[in-house]
Amino acid sequence: MTKPRVLISDKMDPNAARIFAERGCAVDVKPGMTPEELKAVIGEYDGLAIRSATKVTPEILDAATNLKVIGRAGIGVDNVDIPYASGKGVVVMNTPFGNSITTAEHAIAMIMALARQIPAANARTQNGEWPKNDFMGVEVTGKTLGLIGAGNIGSIVASRALGLRMKVVAFDPFLTAERAVELGIEKVDLDTLLARADFITLHTPLTDQTRNILSAENIAKTKKGVRIVNCARGGLIDEAALKEALDSGHVAGAALDVFQTEPAKESPLFGTPGFICTPHLGASTTEAQVNVALQVAEQMSDYLVNGGVTNALNMPSLSAEEAPKLRPYMALAERLGSLVGQLAHGNLDKISIEREGAAAELAGKPIEAAVLAGLMKQYSDSVNMVNAPYLARERGLDVRSVRHERDGAYNTLIRVTVGTSQGDRSVAGTLFGNANPRLVEIFGIGIEADLNGDMLYIVNEDAPGFIGRIGTLLGENGINIGTFHLGRRPKGADAGGEAVLLLSVDQPIPQDVVKKASALEGVKVVMPLAF
Repeated sequence: MTKPRVLISDKMDPNAARIFAERGCAVDVKPGMTPEELKAVIGEYDGLAIRSATKVTPEILDAATNLKVIGRAGIGVDNVDIPYASGKGVVVMNTPFGNSITTAEHAIAMIMALARQIPAANARTQNGEWPKNDFMGVEVTGKTLGLIGAGNIGSIVASRALGLRMKVVAFDPFLTAERAVELGIEKVDLDTLLARADFITLHTPLTDQTRNILSAENIAKTKKGVRIVNCARGGLIDEAALKEALDSGHVAGAALDVFQTEPAKESPLFGTPGFICTPHLGASTTEAQVNVALQVAEQMSDYLVNGGVTNALNMPSLSAEEAPKLRPYMALAERLGSLVGQLAHGNLDKISIEREGAAAELAGKPIEAAVLAGLMKQYSDSVNMVNAPYLARERGLDVRSVRHERDGAYNTLIRVTVGTSQGDRSVAGTLFGNANPRLVEIFGIGIEADLNGDMLYIVNEDAPGFIGRIGTLLGENGINIGTFHLGRRPKGADAGGEAVLLLSVDQPIPQDVVKKASALEGVKVVMPLAF
């Protein structure tokens, strides 16, 4: 039997090549190739192991006629065109937890550097000065650290901060009260964190919900003299607003390892008193580089030799026998999870996944994992159907799977209900023709709709003229409507009750159009969705 061939195209710990060889793969190590050189040879390989330097573009994938798996030694996969790879039948894997301790320790180092103004004091001392009286620092002991994001990395930061005798408060929609007690921290809402924290550190991915989470408005809510650290993702902080807050003295110091645009060769923050930065070093330790290299080699070898799937971003963990039957149900489950994740507001503490009809006869774990992956992708850019259950457990989310033997209105049905601080929210869907996912209920209102691409969700007063107004608004802004789905409270409800409108559109809807839609007469909720 011919050995699978693997190409390592970026600098990686040499032990990765050893593991590939030991596990039955033929491996070539060729870092530093140009895109043209990679395109010329990629057709010879079954696997491609990369870090961040190699860009896996559609052109590369078109030339990769034998490629079966791409393994990213690290978390971020911005350098891989995952949708195109999926269309080519190429599995994309990453190693989401190999950098956790290293990134957490870098955040703690940034906190200490800010507290004692170490970079500026070092520079002036080495310049021949002795500015002892110019640098009055602060102790971290007894200070309050605010975590925005209390997942894997955030929880490690919390444990280190508690060891420094700091008080820790955390904002995370998936953090339960029980998990907070286990970590020894206090769960709070975002406004409370902003008002109480002496230091704020961010540990959340960049999503539509977290983009500019430290906006000018939120920075203004912070305690005067706060110090801010971001070793997570660029774009979580409004950098212009941070510059203004540093200049005014409202923010005493800020430390960034990540920027909205990288490489950050220039920034208005550079040279600002109280600002320190590093060039995205969160994962740059010897131990982390070894860990992710070994993990990606193990995962890729297992897939190429044995068919095992671990930490895949574009396929579930399924056996060859289960996959064909389960795949449409998992697509439905993921979209329902994504929908409720985008629409439900408030802190999530529990989720119930109910299956009835034909869905009740199938394995529940893959469907559960698909729901959780759809739900949690709104808050984590490394989630997949393999690690979603782990992430849910990590945050203390109460997950319940219920199988009903009763007959219902549909041959098969999956219902997803999340418990939030504002009450339960439920959506349900079925399969048409045993293959096509279809929404049939949203928050108690019957509505049949596909869940594909960019959509607009609207709750409005059920009154004449609204459909014309929303159609006119979108048309005036050059937005084409693909499909149009309506639902409303059952007959017998009071006149003027709620109606739900789901529109599919041909492109993402700009925020200014969302604001205009929100201002239309009778509108209660407007929210863009993406699937």
